[in-house]
Amino acid sequence: MNVSNSNAVMQEDARAKKLLFWGCFMAIVASAFGFVFRAFIMAQWGTQFGLSKTQQGEIFGVGFWPFGISIVLFSLVIDKIGYKKSMIFGFVCHVASVIITVMANGYWALYVGTFLFALGNGAVEAVVNPVVATMYPKEKTKWLNILHAAWPAGMVAGGLLGIFMINQQFPWSIIIGFIMLPVVVYGWLIVKREFPVNERVKAGVTYLEMLKEVGILGALVIIALSMFQLGSLFGWSTTVSVIGTLLVTGLFGFYVRSLGQPVFILLILIMLPLATTELGTDSWITDLMTPAMAEKGLQGGWVLIYTSIIMAFLRFYSGPIVHRLSPLGLLATSSFIAVIGLFFLSQATGMMIIVAATVYALGKTYFWPTMLGLVSEQFPKGGALALNFTGAVGMMGVGVVGAVVLGFVQDKELDQNLALYDKNNNTALHSTYVTQEKTGIFGAYKTIDAEKLATAPLETTAIVQVVQNQAKKDALKTVAIFPIVMFACYVGLILWFRSRKGGYKQVELETSEALPLAEY
Repeated sequence: MNVSNSNAVMQEDARAKKLLFWGCFMAIVASAFGFVFRAFIMAQWGTQFGLSKTQQGEIFGVGFWPFGISIVLFSLVIDKIGYKKSMIFGFVCHVASVIITVMANGYWALYVGTFLFALGNGAVEAVVNPVVATMYPKEKTKWLNILHAAWPAGMVAGGLLGIFMINQQFPWSIIIGFIMLPVVVYGWLIVKREFPVNERVKAGVTYLEMLKEVGILGALVIIALSMFQLGSLFGWSTTVSVIGTLLVTGLFGFYVRSLGQPVFILLILIMLPLATTELGTDSWITDLMTPAMAEKGLQGGWVLIYTSIIMAFLRFYSGPIVHRLSPLGLLATSSFIAVIGLFFLSQATGMMIIVAATVYALGKTYFWPTMLGLVSEQFPKGGALALNFTGAVGMMGVGVVGAVVLGFVQDKELDQNLALYDKNNNTALHSTYVTQEKTGIFGAYKTIDAEKLATAPLETTAIVQVVQNQAKKDALKTVAIFPIVMFACYVGLILWFRSRKGGYKQVELETSEALPLAEY
């Protein structure tokens, strides 16, 4: 082959790689569009189809848990069935979801449509992370950050488009139909592409060796989260979930006979507070911003768009920062900034909340993709399984653990704040309205009786609302313990790498020439 032909082949390979990357990018944009549009029109569905708040909550919920389940299942078999087939499955789920939702005539059609979309999201996510890590083996963290700029970019594009269409009073079916824009784009980009062989497969690392990297302890975490997620859905008792977890983990352990890599186990455990800090607090922050933005005649959603722009921009230009700080240094720095942002938010008032939210956005920007990059760089033998288990633990952890913790903290703060208000103002609001007793995984607690409050005088309702908002802000100080713990863990890992390995170094696998490089 002469030099000109060689250059032509290299240029064609680079072009094919770029198109495949942007196909992966647009698949995540499609996920963001689906999330934003459903959030915008849920209230309209409630009115049109007579959905209760419980039914609306169920539709919201089914938009999350199938993602975690599907990414786990696909990660176990994706190197066998192939990346392209998995991506096509995700594409079919997305298209079917849009069609079913647009034609919906009631609760079950909306539920099934949302279920399929979440299933497609999980299948797509199971592909895009290992594919991008494989395509850019020397710059995994940089390119995974650029890839995951797709989520905030999709939030911005979908948010602006959604606000415009709602203001123009577009029918909700038309709004949902616009999800097909990124879906068609990513489908067109990936349909003729050849997907790379995962570096684990190239290096001749066996399937069993991959499972051993995750090990019994890693499997225990993901299986427990899956069982409790399914138990919450189907009404299983805690005992059934525990027995199911031990049984499945025992079978897995009998096969792999390995506890897993200790640092990997630590990293997936860190994903629980990380995901809670990044995703779990967003709804509180949006609520806090709404009153301040309303004073300026703006919707609270504009601040979400603003912070998403910050995240998208910073992720796109993450390369120099990752190179200078290393993934662990970047995560430690981000954790420290997130602590400052949460404390700032707990004290800020008026438009200063926007400034505080900016600091918080700077802190959380690099969390998720940098953790994926860290796992991919340190545990390449774990292949798609280790990488995708990390994301799955984060996503399911928010639903099973993070959301419960955040809700419990908020309820406890409201309980204490309203009791303190009564003491300082000689009122009896706490004893009158905080009377509904509930029991959660953290024990018994009291919360506001919504039925009683609904019949209260407007003045009383206004006071309770003010105290509630303050309780949310006070709870943010409690939530700041999560990034503090993360900061301590990352600093500990930095010191460990320095003492044991002379500093952070990426683990690289050598390609095995003995294995045929089949298309995946």
